Amino acid sequence: MFALFFTHVLLGLSIALPVGAVTIEMTKQGLKNGFFHGWFVGLGGMTVDLILITLLYFGFASVLAVPAVQTFMWLFGSLILLYFGIDSIKNADKDIRLGNEKIKKSLKSSYWNGFLVAISPGSVVFWLGVFGTVLTHSFHASEKTGFFAVASGILTGILLHDLIFMSIVAGARKIVNRTFIKWVSTIAGCLLLGFSLFFAYEFFKGINDL
Repeated sequence: MFALFFTHVLLGLSIALPVGAVTIEMTKQGLKNGFFHGWFVGLGGMTVDLILITLLYFGFASVLAVPAVQTFMWLFGSLILLYFGIDSIKNADKDIRLGNEKIKKSLKSSYWNGFLVAISPGSVVFWLGVFGTVLTHSFHASEKTGFFAVASGILTGILLHDLIFMSIVAGARKIVNRTFIKWVSTIAGCLLLGFSLFFAYEFFKGINDL
């Protein structure tokens, strides 16, 4: 069982390595407001992963796979990323706290940023397509410990990635200036807008296929 867990910890680490919308938001918040704000963005994203794993466990895979459901999520995700992208560019030079300056943004706000950014059919398709089989079919109903070993291992790997990544970002924050953080926030906003346009494309594509 421990071997199963640690194997999937490594799998979780590899899952989290590719740069996505959540990583971009983590980087921005981490540079602007410090380690914990960036990490809480990651925790918000992990909450979505946990919800999807729970839905898979209780047999909602067929519901999540419904084209109409995924099409709606593409639209929702596009609008959310559009909002965060515009906000990131518009407020690129605001809310930057360096050194011992007091941080005004709440950790709760950072958490919800991560949660909302992580809601997308991309996450659903990922868990269904790549790990759905592992999480729902590799173990018999009586072998619940195996399911939880896999799920907890993956989530632990993602958590370790977030902690290591935010430690690096927090370290970089000590040696950069406001201008650098402003440009990172602007670039992050542009990338989020790019994801938003891609989600919008997938939404209209899904509408045509319905």
